[in-house]
Amino acid sequence: MSDAPREDEVLVIEDLQKVFTAPDGERTAVVDVPAFSLAAGEQVAIEGASGSGKTTFLHLIAGILEPDAGRILIDGENMAALAEAGRDRLRARSIGYVFQSFHLLQGYSALENVLLGMHFGPGPDRVRARGLLEQVGLGDRLDHRPRQLSVGQQQRVAVARAVANRPRLLLADEPTGNLDPTRASEALELLRAVSAEAGSALLLVSHDRGILERFGRVESFEGLRRAGEVSA
Repeated sequence: MSDAPREDEVLVIEDLQKVFTAPDGERTAVVDVPAFSLAAGEQVAIEGASGSGKTTFLHLIAGILEPDAGRILIDGENMAALAEAGRDRLRARSIGYVFQSFHLLQGYSALENVLLGMHFGPGPDRVRARGLLEQVGLGDRLDHRPRQLSVGQQQRVAVARAVANRPRLLLADEPTGNLDPTRASEALELLRAVSAEAGSALLLVSHDRGILERFGRVESFEGLRRAGEVSA
């Protein structure tokens, strides 16, 4: 089977499975997705209840977790076949990630948080980092540390950091979950605009109907899953 992506697809998933084993020995396939793909520049949302496995799905795509079976092709390179160091390199080169809890470094300024993210890619670019923070409305908050920023402002720093290396694929895990409805709507539009500007494909997971209805393509996580028993 060739590792080449089909046409302009950034992400191709084939027979992806992650099984967790309970203390009593019961095995549960938290992720069991036979096929999924995402084209360059496409923006797709995945809906599902909390605890359904959506975050695990994103962690597998990003190489944070290792799958038990299947392939995850990022621009044709199989994330699932790489050792940890290789997954780290592919993630730094091709993937941006916006976490629900942001994961900003508390001892560093907004500008430093973005610059530190660049260390894992082509390298720090102070002009681009400043430009991204200005683009998300934080040009006057460059030297502020996370505790000096509102929740919404912290989320904007996280978005700027995620697209700093111009990733081919941008993953967002409930990125508006900590915001009120008005701020959530603003944050979503910002995320989509910055993603489009960076030329990144966007894959967002959420259970918020107000967020999901803003996407032209919405996939049910349960609908992506394979029906049947866990494989041996």
